[in-house]
Amino acid sequence: MPFRVLTAEMSHETNSFSRQETDEEAFRNRYVLMGAEAIAERGQANTELAGFLDTGRAHGWQINHVLSAAAGPSGKVRLTTFNWLCDPIISVIKQHQFDGLLLGLHGAMDLDYFCEDAEGELLLRIRSVVGEKMPIAITLDPHANVSKRMCALADIIVSFKTYPHVDMRDTGRHAGEILHRTMAAEIQPRTIFVSRPMLEEVNGGRTDIGPMIERIAKARAYEQKTDVFAVSINAGFASADVKRVGPTVLVTGQGNFEAHIAFAETIADDIWKRRFEVLNDYLGVLETGVIAASYEPDNGPLVIADYADNPGAGGYGDSTELLRALLKAGVTNACFGPMVDRGAAQVLHATAVGQRVQIALGGKTDPSFGGGPLAVEGELVSISDGRFTGDGPMIHGLSGSFGPSAVLRVDGIEILVVTRARQILDLQQFKAFGIDPQNKHVVVLKSMQHFRAAFEPIAGQVIVCDSGALCTPRYNRLPYRNVPRPIFPLD
Repeated sequence: MPFRVLTAEMSHETNSFSRQETDEEAFRNRYVLMGAEAIAERGQANTELAGFLDTGRAHGWQINHVLSAAAGPSGKVRLTTFNWLCDPIISVIKQHQFDGLLLGLHGAMDLDYFCEDAEGELLLRIRSVVGEKMPIAITLDPHANVSKRMCALADIIVSFKTYPHVDMRDTGRHAGEILHRTMAAEIQPRTIFVSRPMLEEVNGGRTDIGPMIERIAKARAYEQKTDVFAVSINAGFASADVKRVGPTVLVTGQGNFEAHIAFAETIADDIWKRRFEVLNDYLGVLETGVIAASYEPDNGPLVIADYADNPGAGGYGDSTELLRALLKAGVTNACFGPMVDRGAAQVLHATAVGQRVQIALGGKTDPSFGGGPLAVEGELVSISDGRFTGDGPMIHGLSGSFGPSAVLRVDGIEILVVTRARQILDLQQFKAFGIDPQNKHVVVLKSMQHFRAAFEPIAGQVIVCDSGALCTPRYNRLPYRNVPRPIFPLD
């Protein structure tokens, strides 16, 4: 008989300092796809689900995919919303017999006033139904804050090994293959972890350059051992004010766990020892403006990443300080995106294309992080429904939406004004709205690292700016209350 496998995806990265609580609408604004609809949308893309399906086809599994759901990084998830997502999974488990479960999770979901370890809570609910013997495999984003409970309840844990995340499908396959061997009684895996008292790995887990390249190489080499099935190095997520915060090293295996722990400790030791080796040079907004104004685009545009206002880590996307500095410096032939401002987008949608308009942009969520509203006058270039389909390494073929959007040209800078916060990680997030970043002198986007997969190939130079927004790397500006102390770099 073919193995019967339940699959599901549920993802949220919770920024504890965000004022924006995460509810059902937040998930619907990103995606909530049930069963066949999820497979049709995500089954051939760079997703964990695609990897699950690849493995299932290879081994003839009977797959019952329940749902795929994600919300953009934001504040704590409401318990009612979490229950709404969990209930279909638990219901299907109760209704059918399965040989194994395969779940695509994030690892940094936090629930309001109930539990800081949502993934652990989901696994606990599942175990209460299936018991201890049912093999459970989960995939994680490497920015997971992994808990001991997650490792105790999931037999198999596999995290992406790239940042930008271009291996999500590969990771789904990897976890699926381990699950298949477990269901076939070839192996009996469990997962151990070690950690260090840090908010996160100092470079956020960058795998394009720096020490993580060597660490991942060592992880892959250790995975070649007979009793080792996966090694996951998680940078952690520093914007989570939770007890489980920080970098972890996981080994999913069997046999000599003393050796597995010793190996994991060597990787964790390296993360700790190299905690001062920061790869990014975080520029202030004024310095960034000066560089942009004098840039000569001989080999491609200057790409500026507003690291601190990254919606992909819970930033509001409405920081104005960098845009203010660029306008003051006289930067021209530039694009800027996104500026998240629902009210401004509504006003622009009520304006005729081609008209000049005076409007206050951004800075409305929390002016203490990234600046208050910026008064500008510009020409409305276009309006749209905000939809795009990616064609880059991370989201090729996947559709998304900024909600009602507009392009406003202000003194030579084309500003993408949107309703929904999403980080920029694909060229189509400009091109779909008539902005060609390859023909700009300066491209300004809100992202930390994911942008590099699509934008570094076209860039003449890349710089990173700390605009002082919510995801600032200056952690002493954030009111941590729950993380264990002492912890680096706060202490």
